[in-house]
Amino acid sequence: MRHMLVLLLSCLSLTALRAGGGMWLPLLLENLNEQEMRDMGMEITAEDIYSINRGSLKDAIVHFGGFCTGEVISNRGLVLTNHHCGYGAIQDHSTLENNYLQDGFWAMREAEELPNEGLFVTFIERIEEVTDRILDGVTDATSEADRARIVQRNTEALRGQFPLGTFEEVLVKPFYAGNRYYAFVTRTYRDVRLVGAPPSSIGKFGADTDNWEWPRHTGDFSLFRIYTAPNGDPAEYAAENVPLHPKQHLEINIGGTKPGDFSMIFGFPGTTDSYLPAGAMEQRTEVINPIRIGLRDLSLAVIDSAMRADPQIRIDYASKQARIANAWKKWRGESQGVEAVGAVEERQALEREFLQRVAAKPSAVEKYAHLLPGLDSLYQAREPLEIARAYVGEINYNVDLFRLANVLAAQLKRVDNNGLEDFRQRAPALIAYLENYFQGYSAEVDREVARALLPSYFEEVETEYQSPYAVDQLAFAGSYDALVEDLFQGSYLTHPDRMIDLLRMDPAAFVEHLSADRSLQFVRQLNGYNEVRVVDPYNAYAERINALQREYMDGLLRFFPERNLYPDANSTLRVSYGKYEGFTGLDGERYADQTYLEGVVKKYVPGDYEFDVPERLLELYRAGDYGRYATPEGKMPVCLLGSNHTTGGNSGSPALNGRGELVGLNFDRTWQSTMSDVYYDPSICRNIMVDIRYVLFLIDKFAGATHLVDEMTIVGDN
Repeated sequence: MRHMLVLLLSCLSLTALRAGGGMWLPLLLENLNEQEMRDMGMEITAEDIYSINRGSLKDAIVHFGGFCTGEVISNRGLVLTNHHCGYGAIQDHSTLENNYLQDGFWAMREAEELPNEGLFVTFIERIEEVTDRILDGVTDATSEADRARIVQRNTEALRGQFPLGTFEEVLVKPFYAGNRYYAFVTRTYRDVRLVGAPPSSIGKFGADTDNWEWPRHTGDFSLFRIYTAPNGDPAEYAAENVPLHPKQHLEINIGGTKPGDFSMIFGFPGTTDSYLPAGAMEQRTEVINPIRIGLRDLSLAVIDSAMRADPQIRIDYASKQARIANAWKKWRGESQGVEAVGAVEERQALEREFLQRVAAKPSAVEKYAHLLPGLDSLYQAREPLEIARAYVGEINYNVDLFRLANVLAAQLKRVDNNGLEDFRQRAPALIAYLENYFQGYSAEVDREVARALLPSYFEEVETEYQSPYAVDQLAFAGSYDALVEDLFQGSYLTHPDRMIDLLRMDPAAFVEHLSADRSLQFVRQLNGYNEVRVVDPYNAYAERINALQREYMDGLLRFFPERNLYPDANSTLRVSYGKYEGFTGLDGERYADQTYLEGVVKKYVPGDYEFDVPERLLELYRAGDYGRYATPEGKMPVCLLGSNHTTGGNSGSPALNGRGELVGLNFDRTWQSTMSDVYYDPSICRNIMVDIRYVLFLIDKFAGATHLVDEMTIVGDN
């Protein structure tokens, strides 16, 4: 039956079954997607989404800080984004006296809104295809090096052709693996002030334990405001600046959604690999992911055991355990999702069809027939490097001794380059970093993690990729246990009090001791050799792979003209669309598309850093005091699900309904949905959003910041 399903998937590939998949450039929606979107329930037009002649939805979307998405939700420049996107700004303003991370922050008037040095938001003014101008002079005979030089030269020349104002810029980005180029004219505002944020107990409720999970109950939002010069132009922070009057702000619908309703996500997704060859997908999900998962299994087993045995370790290592488990969940979800839907087989079917279409056109055989075999050959040849890279990367990440050694090795390099006096000036910042790093650190637990992981380097990495220095040290020690013991016992890096005291009293002596530190030298030698023998050759393979991938992508576009192939994410403005809907998990359990405040209370654990909540929230729950934000049944919505194609960078993206009204705030995916970075399937891929009614309830009823709701445009009242 599974093979029959795979065959069916192959036949329906990228057609009706893929309805709603992809991350689309908004200026192309009218030609490529508008009809499908309307068939799925969209009531607005493509020009309502993207227009350069009048205000449109794109004028309410901002790239928040260059790493998240935000949206303008009032005519006074109020911006909504995730709590985790605003976390750094909230943290910077937090003190022992005013702990905004713990207690939340709400500016009750604009004079109380807090400026944030270095924080910015960027609007997209317009998007223009510039492929012909960027590739002018490039031919099939052009070498990769010459091609890169031509593209760079043409890009610089093109930027000079755009008349720009202050704080405006032109960004030229490659699409479809470099087969097409688009220019983005942007406008950046650098006076962005913190307006409001719930306590972390709400904004991070569930923290790392619930990450990638569903059901979810996290109020992951924060509020900022964009300020301009008095004349409305972008400006650096100044006391006389005024709130932005935007071209467009989003209307907010509090009527809720129902399963099957049209959904749309607007934002700046980071990176996807949607056109990986089948062999590369298989290598990633069946070779590399299992290595990483296996090493983290070992690491988590050590930490879990220590946490069960010692209550203090349980407290100290709760965050680290969750951090390690975060990617562990993602890789497991990606691999299991790909297997469950037969993604590798589907990709193989697509490749067979590609080769058949190429063979049917004799003039194209010479140019395209060799591409897939060439890519497979390169990926196979690079696999030992990929494996070594995975082992070394995981050891460096999971063993705190190694992580710290890499940080301090970089400090020593700066001393070599900039001198000791420069290091003296930076010493206070390094002391603060080390004090924070060592909070809750246990050398005993870390030593056991190293004891569990380090043998894999010598036993699983091919001999030619192992550092001779590390091999010699193992031979000298006589056993893995003895080597690990030597590294931990004789190192300043596992004795934080001694190390920090020395740095505070005598930075020069600190540098001298650090340079001779046994464990730091071991890590420097291991990683230095890895850089030369693994990373550099790996990158050389990557250049060759990227060149063939570009040609293969060109072939897909040419030989499948009937299919709308969306470009991979690259941190540019995109639209994805689908439905608000639940899903059936791989375990066969059916999950609804909505969660409620009662789920928060069920998870509530007093004093727990992940599942505690403020008493005020419990009071509102007990009283059922939800104002106009409750469902008709009197329940308080918290989070919802949709089948939108999202990835990192979509954090803070607005979740819109068919009328383009704001109904939620994107912040995560279900864990098996992480496969959408390489393969999107609407049967299993789900993005997680905060219901906008929960956001408004928390602003209004919980925080009492009703004035912020008053400046928004609210529609769809129950």
